[in-house]
This record gives sequence, structure tokens and C-alpha cells, in this order.
Amino acid sequence: MEAEPTDSWAGWYRDRQGAEAITLTSGGQQVRTQIRGVEYEGEDFAVLEAVGPDGGGVLSSCVMEWDIPLPVSSDGTVEQATLSCLLALGEREGGGPVGRAELSLTLHCGGAAYASGIAGGGFEEALGRIRRQLPTNTELSDRRLVGAS
Repeated sequence: MEAEPTDSWAGWYRDRQGAEAITLTSGGQQVRTQIRGVEYEGEDFAVLEAVGPDGGGVLSSCVMEWDIPLPVSSDGTVEQATLSCLLALGEREGGGPVGRAELSLTLHCGGAAYASGIAGGGFEEALGRIRRQLPTNTELSDRRLVGAS
């Protein structure tokens, strides 16, 4: 049995208490990070929930930023691009499970920038918006970056 690939990316977490450097990890069907000593895990970046006895629920009222190196092929040539990610998670209203999630992705490739605009938090949906903007014969790596479909 082949092990699922694991990727990790350095980033920043900010909320009313301040900012701190974080590492986001994607492997198997989950995304993980640790913030202020609490482990968070979920099927997508926008639905990270505390795990373990120190759990504090889902993340809300915060911003996370990170960059993902991403191969892009164009007419048979592969070059390294950078996918800049910005996720803002709003207040949880009425005790709801998740606050409003706004995700913005920008692919920096070959001197151009391709932006997803603000998506409702779904990583694959935002990445799809970028794919549709790429020039003919240009493709992003087909490797999954998050566990969710």
C-alpha cells in the first residue's frame, strides 16, 4: 500500500490576540495546523476544527496566509509557480458550526498573476477559477493540495 503524500507550507495566523507563524500540513484526507498549542484538523482549510482534549471548536474571526509552490506546465515546459493563499474566517453567528469563510488565491507564474477573486472558502472551487484563466496549453499540477474534493 502506497502512503499518501504529505505537503507542508509555512504561513501566518492572525486574530484579535495577535499573529504567529504556523505550518499547514496536507496529507491523506486532512489539512492540519497547530495554533497556540492547539491542534486543528479538517477536510479543507476553511473548516479546521480543534482536536484532542484541549479542543476549542472551529477556527473563526481570524486570517491565515500561506504560499504553495506549484508546478505549472505550458507547451511541455514545466516551471515553478507560487500560489498565494489568503483565508479570512468570520465570526460564528448564533452558535453555528462555521463562520463565513472567504478564500482568495493568486497564482504567480511567468510574470503574470491569476486571481480567484473571493470564493466561499472552497479551495478546489477557487483553484478551478484560476485554471479557467490560464492560457491555452497551460496546466497546473494535477496533485491534490487538500483532502476535500
